[in-house]
Amino acid sequence: MTESRAHVRRSLPGLAIEGLPFIGAGAALTALTALVSRRAAAVPLALTALTTYFFRDPDRVCPADAGLVYAAADGHVTIIDEIDEPRFIGGPATRIVTFLSVFDVHINRTPVSGTVRYRDHVPGEIRAAWDKEADIANERSYVGLETAHGPVLIVQIAGLVARRIVTWPVVGEDLAVGERFGLIKFSSRTDIIVPRGALDVRVKKGQAIKGALTPVGAWK
Repeated sequence: MTESRAHVRRSLPGLAIEGLPFIGAGAALTALTALVSRRAAAVPLALTALTTYFFRDPDRVCPADAGLVYAAADGHVTIIDEIDEPRFIGGPATRIVTFLSVFDVHINRTPVSGTVRYRDHVPGEIRAAWDKEADIANERSYVGLETAHGPVLIVQIAGLVARRIVTWPVVGEDLAVGERFGLIKFSSRTDIIVPRGALDVRVKKGQAIKGALTPVGAWK
Protein backbone atom coordinates (compact mmCIF):
# COMPACT_ATOMS: atom_id res chain seq x y z
CA MET A 1 0.00 0.00 0.00
CA THR A 2 1.28 3.49 -0.81
CA GLU A 3 1.04 5.88 2.13
CA SER A 4 0.36 9.56 1.49
CA ARG A 5 3.40 11.83 1.75
CA ALA A 6 1.59 13.70 4.52
CA HIS A 7 1.65 10.58 6.65
CA VAL A 8 5.20 9.53 5.84
CA ARG A 9 6.46 12.78 7.36
CA ARG A 10 4.74 11.88 10.62
CA SER A 11 5.47 8.17 11.04
CA LEU A 12 7.93 6.15 13.09
CA PRO A 13 8.24 2.34 13.16
CA GLY A 14 5.47 1.19 15.49
CA LEU A 15 4.93 4.59 17.11
CA ALA A 16 2.97 7.76 16.32
CA ILE A 17 5.42 10.65 16.24
CA GLU A 18 2.86 12.86 18.00
CA GLY A 19 3.51 10.87 21.16
CA LEU A 20 7.19 11.80 21.38
CA PRO A 21 6.72 15.02 23.43
CA PHE A 22 4.64 13.13 26.00
CA ILE A 23 7.02 10.19 26.12
CA GLY A 24 10.05 12.48 26.33
CA ALA A 25 8.52 14.49 29.17
CA GLY A 26 7.71 11.29 31.04
CA ALA A 27 11.22 9.96 30.59
CA ALA A 28 12.73 13.23 31.82
CA LEU A 29 10.45 13.26 34.87
CA THR A 30 11.37 9.64 35.60
CA ALA A 31 15.08 10.44 35.43
CA LEU A 32 14.75 13.48 37.69
CA THR A 33 12.66 11.57 40.22
CA ALA A 34 15.17 8.72 40.23
CA LEU A 35 17.86 11.16 41.38
CA VAL A 36 15.83 11.61 44.56
CA SER A 37 14.28 8.15 44.97
CA ARG A 38 14.36 5.12 42.71
CA ARG A 39 11.22 3.80 44.37
CA ALA A 40 9.34 7.04 43.70
CA ALA A 41 10.51 6.95 40.08
CA ALA A 42 8.37 3.86 39.52
CA VAL A 43 5.25 6.03 39.20
CA PRO A 44 6.41 8.32 36.34
CA LEU A 45 8.10 5.29 34.74
CA ALA A 46 4.79 3.42 34.68
CA LEU A 47 2.99 6.48 33.27
CA THR A 48 5.64 6.83 30.56
CA ALA A 49 5.25 3.17 29.63
CA LEU A 50 1.46 3.58 29.42
CA THR A 51 1.86 6.68 27.25
CA THR A 52 4.18 4.80 24.90
CA TYR A 53 1.62 1.99 24.72
CA PHE A 54 -1.13 4.47 23.93
CA PHE A 55 0.75 5.99 20.98
CA ARG A 56 1.56 2.62 19.41
CA ASP A 57 1.06 2.45 15.65
CA PRO A 58 1.04 -1.17 14.43
CA ASP A 59 1.42 -1.99 10.75
CA ARG A 60 -1.68 -3.60 9.25
CA VAL A 61 -2.54 -5.11 5.89
CA CYS A 62 -6.13 -4.25 4.98
CA PRO A 63 -8.00 -6.99 3.02
CA ALA A 64 -9.04 -4.15 0.67
CA ASP A 65 -12.20 -5.71 -0.77
CA ALA A 66 -13.69 -2.93 -2.93
CA GLY A 67 -17.20 -4.02 -1.99
CA LEU A 68 -16.67 -3.45 1.72
CA VAL A 69 -16.31 -0.53 4.11
CA TYR A 70 -13.78 -1.13 6.89
CA ALA A 71 -13.54 0.22 10.43
CA ALA A 72 -11.82 3.59 10.67
CA ALA A 73 -10.60 2.94 14.22
CA ASP A 74 -10.12 0.36 16.93
CA GLY A 75 -12.75 0.28 19.67
CA HIS A 76 -16.38 -0.69 20.21
CA VAL A 77 -19.42 0.21 18.11
CA THR A 78 -21.68 2.37 20.29
CA ILE A 79 -24.21 3.82 17.84
CA ILE A 80 -25.72 2.72 14.52
CA ASP A 81 -28.40 5.17 13.45
CA GLU A 82 -29.92 7.34 10.75
CA ILE A 83 -29.19 11.07 10.73
CA ASP A 84 -29.41 14.10 8.45
CA GLU A 85 -25.90 15.09 7.34
CA PRO A 86 -25.75 18.49 5.60
CA ARG A 87 -21.98 19.06 5.44
CA PHE A 88 -20.89 16.51 2.83
CA ILE A 89 -23.47 13.76 2.39
CA GLY A 90 -26.17 16.37 1.83
CA GLY A 91 -29.17 14.55 3.27
CA PRO A 92 -30.31 11.38 5.06
CA ALA A 93 -27.40 9.19 6.09
CA THR A 94 -26.37 6.08 7.99
CA ARG A 95 -23.89 6.61 10.82
CA ILE A 96 -21.65 4.03 12.51
CA VAL A 97 -19.97 5.31 15.67
CA THR A 98 -16.85 3.78 17.24
CA PHE A 99 -15.76 4.67 20.79
CA LEU A 100 -12.03 4.43 21.50
CA SER A 101 -10.89 3.93 25.09
CA VAL A 102 -7.41 4.88 26.30
CA PHE A 103 -6.41 1.24 25.80
CA ASP A 104 -7.23 1.17 22.07
CA VAL A 105 -4.90 2.02 19.19
CA HIS A 106 -5.79 5.63 18.36
CA ILE A 107 -4.51 5.78 14.80
CA ASN A 108 -7.41 6.43 12.39
CA ARG A 109 -7.50 4.67 9.01
CA THR A 110 -9.53 5.30 5.87
CA PRO A 111 -12.50 2.90 5.60
CA VAL A 112 -12.54 3.03 1.78
CA SER A 113 -10.35 4.28 -1.06
CA GLY A 114 -11.18 7.76 -2.25
CA THR A 115 -10.17 11.36 -2.88
CA VAL A 116 -10.43 13.98 -0.15
CA ARG A 117 -13.01 16.53 -1.27
CA TYR A 118 -13.91 18.10 2.08
CA ARG A 119 -11.96 19.07 5.21
CA ASP A 120 -13.02 21.03 8.26
CA HIS A 121 -11.97 21.37 11.89
CA VAL A 122 -14.36 22.67 14.55
CA PRO A 123 -13.12 23.74 18.02
CA GLY A 124 -15.43 22.69 20.82
CA GLU A 125 -16.04 21.56 24.35
CA ILE A 126 -14.49 18.62 26.18
CA ARG A 127 -17.40 16.29 26.93
CA ALA A 128 -17.23 12.52 27.23
CA ALA A 129 -17.06 10.90 23.77
CA TRP A 130 -20.23 8.91 24.57
CA ASP A 131 -22.21 12.06 25.38
CA LYS A 132 -25.26 12.22 23.10
CA GLU A 133 -24.25 15.73 21.96
CA ALA A 134 -20.51 15.09 21.56
CA ASP A 135 -20.86 15.18 17.76
CA ILE A 136 -22.11 18.79 17.86
CA ALA A 137 -20.42 20.09 21.03
CA ASN A 138 -16.89 18.66 21.12
CA GLU A 139 -13.81 19.47 19.09
CA ARG A 140 -14.05 17.51 15.83
CA SER A 141 -12.48 17.09 12.43
CA TYR A 142 -14.24 16.14 9.18
CA VAL A 143 -12.77 14.31 6.19
CA GLY A 144 -15.09 13.86 3.21
CA LEU A 145 -14.11 11.26 0.61
CA GLU A 146 -15.33 10.97 -2.95
CA THR A 147 -15.41 7.23 -3.67
CA ALA A 148 -16.52 4.91 -6.46
CA HIS A 149 -19.68 4.20 -4.43
CA GLY A 150 -20.51 7.77 -3.44
CA PRO A 151 -19.58 10.19 -0.65
CA VAL A 152 -18.19 8.96 2.68
CA LEU A 153 -17.70 11.29 5.64
CA ILE A 154 -15.34 10.42 8.49
CA VAL A 155 -15.61 12.41 11.72
CA GLN A 156 -12.93 12.44 14.41
CA ILE A 157 -14.38 13.60 17.74
CA ALA A 158 -12.32 14.43 20.82
CA GLY A 159 -13.45 12.98 24.13
CA LEU A 160 -13.23 13.89 27.80
CA VAL A 161 -9.50 13.17 28.09
CA ALA A 162 -8.55 14.03 24.50
CA ARG A 163 -6.90 17.39 23.91
CA ARG A 164 -6.04 17.44 20.24
CA ILE A 165 -7.20 15.91 16.98
CA VAL A 166 -4.57 15.28 14.31
CA THR A 167 -5.69 14.96 10.66
CA TRP A 168 -3.05 14.70 7.94
CA PRO A 169 -4.69 14.64 4.45
CA VAL A 170 -5.49 17.74 2.43
CA VAL A 171 -8.24 18.35 -0.11
CA GLY A 172 -7.36 16.69 -3.40
CA GLU A 173 -5.27 13.94 -1.83
CA ASP A 174 -5.96 10.33 -2.83
CA LEU A 175 -6.17 7.87 0.07
CA ALA A 176 -6.02 4.09 -0.11
CA VAL A 177 -8.33 1.92 1.97
CA GLY A 178 -6.74 1.21 5.35
CA GLU A 179 -4.30 4.09 5.08
CA ARG A 180 -3.49 6.06 8.22
CA PHE A 181 -5.04 9.52 8.06
CA GLY A 182 -4.76 10.83 11.62
CA LEU A 183 -5.22 10.21 15.32
CA ILE A 184 -6.96 11.59 18.38
CA LYS A 185 -4.91 11.93 21.54
CA PHE A 186 -6.41 9.81 24.33
CA SER A 187 -10.08 8.70 24.59
CA SER A 188 -12.22 9.66 21.63
CA ARG A 189 -14.71 8.62 18.96
CA THR A 190 -14.70 8.12 15.19
CA ASP A 191 -17.83 8.17 13.00
CA ILE A 192 -18.33 6.78 9.50
CA ILE A 193 -21.25 8.36 7.63
CA VAL A 194 -22.62 7.25 4.24
CA PRO A 195 -25.81 8.05 2.30
CA ARG A 196 -28.83 6.25 3.74
CA GLY A 197 -29.54 2.98 1.98
CA ALA A 198 -26.05 2.74 0.46
CA LEU A 199 -24.66 0.28 2.99
CA ASP A 200 -25.56 -3.13 4.33
CA VAL A 201 -24.30 -2.73 7.91
CA ARG A 202 -22.37 -5.77 9.13
CA VAL A 203 -21.61 -4.82 12.74
CA LYS A 204 -23.78 -4.39 15.80
CA LYS A 205 -23.74 -2.22 18.90
CA GLY A 206 -21.22 -3.34 21.47
CA GLN A 207 -19.05 -5.18 18.96
CA ALA A 208 -15.26 -4.82 19.21
CA ILE A 209 -13.68 -3.79 15.90
CA LYS A 210 -10.22 -3.13 14.48
CA GLY A 211 -9.33 -0.27 12.13
CA ALA A 212 -8.61 -1.39 8.53
CA LEU A 213 -9.40 -5.02 9.44
CA THR A 214 -13.07 -5.29 10.46
CA PRO A 215 -15.70 -4.81 7.71
CA VAL A 216 -18.44 -2.57 9.11
CA GLY A 217 -20.60 -2.78 6.01
CA ALA A 218 -20.96 -3.82 2.39
CA TRP A 219 -21.99 -1.54 -0.45
CA LYS A 220 -25.44 -2.36 -1.79
